[in-house]
Amino acid sequence: MNHWWLAVAVIGFSFALTYWLRRYALHKSLLDIPNGRSSHTVPTPRGGGVAIVVSYLAALTLLFGDGALALPVFLAMGGAGLAIAALGFLDDHGHVAARWRLLGHFLSAVWALFWLGGLPPITLFGGTLDIGWLGHALTAVYLVWLLNLYNFMDGIDGIASVEAVCVCVSVALIYVLDGHFELIWQPLLLATAVIGFLVWNFPPAKIFMGDAGSGFLGIVLGVLSLQAAWISSQLLMAWLILLGVFIVDATVTLIRRLVRGDKIYEAHRSHAYQFASRRYGKHLPVTSAVGAINLFWLLPVAIAVTQFGLDGAVGVIVAYIPLVILAFGFRAGELERN
Repeated sequence: MNHWWLAVAVIGFSFALTYWLRRYALHKSLLDIPNGRSSHTVPTPRGGGVAIVVSYLAALTLLFGDGALALPVFLAMGGAGLAIAALGFLDDHGHVAARWRLLGHFLSAVWALFWLGGLPPITLFGGTLDIGWLGHALTAVYLVWLLNLYNFMDGIDGIASVEAVCVCVSVALIYVLDGHFELIWQPLLLATAVIGFLVWNFPPAKIFMGDAGSGFLGIVLGVLSLQAAWISSQLLMAWLILLGVFIVDATVTLIRRLVRGDKIYEAHRSHAYQFASRRYGKHLPVTSAVGAINLFWLLPVAIAVTQFGLDGAVGVIVAYIPLVILAFGFRAGELERN
């Protein structure tokens, strides 16, 4: 199979499906209505992330059928991704209690870890860390946190889509530089599925992703990062570096809200990117800045780890320090002043 033609087909299919989903949402009045916790001001169709889910799962099925994707990875990504997308779809169209959503998230994470074999020994600061079942449990928490933070960070036009495209294209480049050509198509095809949707989601957005799409992206990116961990610890660290914008903003915000005693399950607008979008009065500068940080800061640091011998843990720290400074500079986790 010509995978380049498949990539082009995925873009076209995702674009067309997003168009249809937008028309369906408008016809059924499935709109995200602005409220005091929103970062948008115009009622906007939601649920477009289903196009990403369907397009990517179809592409994975074709990769598997062509022998370019191993069965355990196919089951890990396909099973966990489909479950999270279905749960998000139900929540987008009604309401699923938080405890049931969380249970579904952990069950999906455990499913993925079962097929991937859990967390391999990791090299940190020159030593090897292997903590057995505790490591597997912490990895399940990592997957659940990643899919939830991706949902939290999907709050302004295009930001979650741009993040996914930048991370996937960057990691595909790293795989090429590292000689792992067999791995490039999984992130590249995810990028193409998102690009077709991004045409409609780029600021000013004509449709939103919804929980089905954002949760799906979070869990799939997490599974891809764990797949890389079984190749080398440096590749896992590269993934953590490339996901740094979302990880740092969401984590700093969560910690500051926990310390203040906020009810963390309640909606809010206190992420750094949300404060930034209000400061500049537009979503485009913030979404563009996220792309620029990914390509011109995080990608070079990730390449330094995988190609030039920089210790992976040191690379994560170096990459995250400016992001933490930015998060505090843009008041991540603070109370919004009227």
